[in-house]
Amino acid sequence: MNTVLPLLEAPPRTLQLPDRAREGLARTPFGLYVHVPFCATRCGYCDFNTYTADELGPGASRAEYAGTAVAELRQAAETLGPDLPTVSTVFVGGGTPTLLAADDLAAVLAAVRELFPVADDVEVTTEANPETVTPASLATLRAAGFTRISLGMQSAAEHVLAVLDRRHTPGRAVEAAREARAAGFEHVNLDLIYGTPGETDADWAASLDAVLTAPVDHVSAYALIVEDGTRLARRIDRGELPLPDDDVLADRYEQADATLHAAGFDWYEVSNWARGEAARCRHNELYWANANWWGVGPGAHSHVGGLRWWNVKHPAAYAGRLLRGESPVQDTELLDDDDRALETVMLGLRLREGLPLTALSEVGRARAADAVVRGLLEPGAHAAGRAVLTDRGRLLADALVRDLTD
Repeated sequence: MNTVLPLLEAPPRTLQLPDRAREGLARTPFGLYVHVPFCATRCGYCDFNTYTADELGPGASRAEYAGTAVAELRQAAETLGPDLPTVSTVFVGGGTPTLLAADDLAAVLAAVRELFPVADDVEVTTEANPETVTPASLATLRAAGFTRISLGMQSAAEHVLAVLDRRHTPGRAVEAAREARAAGFEHVNLDLIYGTPGETDADWAASLDAVLTAPVDHVSAYALIVEDGTRLARRIDRGELPLPDDDVLADRYEQADATLHAAGFDWYEVSNWARGEAARCRHNELYWANANWWGVGPGAHSHVGGLRWWNVKHPAAYAGRLLRGESPVQDTELLDDDDRALETVMLGLRLREGLPLTALSEVGRARAADAVVRGLLEPGAHAAGRAVLTDRGRLLADALVRDLTD
């Protein structure tokens, strides 16, 4: 059972890590996540912790955000020291990180290098909307040390982008990917969403074909999830749009996998494909391995040695705490051994390598044997002591995780 550790009424100056969380700190892969909570407009399907200019209110601004993020990075170094872990990955996500000036993102990365030991082969990723980057801004980011970019394409069909409330035009994402390659980015990813109301088989095929014209070595494809409280959910509730159909979503996934595999991409996590091991997103692999990371920014989540915490959500509250020299942490929880074992299964089963059967309980191992019979786990891998999803198992991965961990 998780142990929730409530913070004091007045937040402490910095987060205090218990001894248990420090165990193995130097030996465990460590990454930094920097959340940029700004968006030009709110996409209809999105429930992330993001804010348009009209939603920010007083006390927070894009212009000052880089300095605020650096203030939390200083707290992180103080809290984790004196034996700081080496940073192996940095991921700047959002929101739309590239709404900040490229020089601001470069300044945040420079602060990381100033405050932490950084691996020689560090992977540094930024997310970006295609309409918010230019050849000049991409060149600045690359010169600053960014090695990887993930562009939100979602679809090549104009009417699908309209349903999602995306602002870029069809073709811009592919163009931005070419600009990123020209700027020297080592790895380029395009994100897709499938199952949007009104999307046809031909639309999805055209989106996949468009991706393959781009100089990318990584593709992410996610089924549309209708989140409560979003504009998309309200439109569906009013009957303006139909709910995504599960059978259609399965067909879309199989089509994506077949198309990408034929083009030289192999899946390494249920929703992610890469051209070889070097193209995998190492930062996401760090999450899936339940390693350590510090999340910077409003609402960002962190995990170190079984201690999880999350920051206050609104950018003004976040900035105010840091301005006063206080911790931005909203709350914490300490995971026990059972919690961590459960997360290992939940995350590990989604990976191509799967997980050892010994990670499952006795009941879970019996159910894994039954999953082999049902065609959801690979029989050869099971005989060798691992639970590895079959192609059919990938379609039912979430349900299988629940079955193996109940």
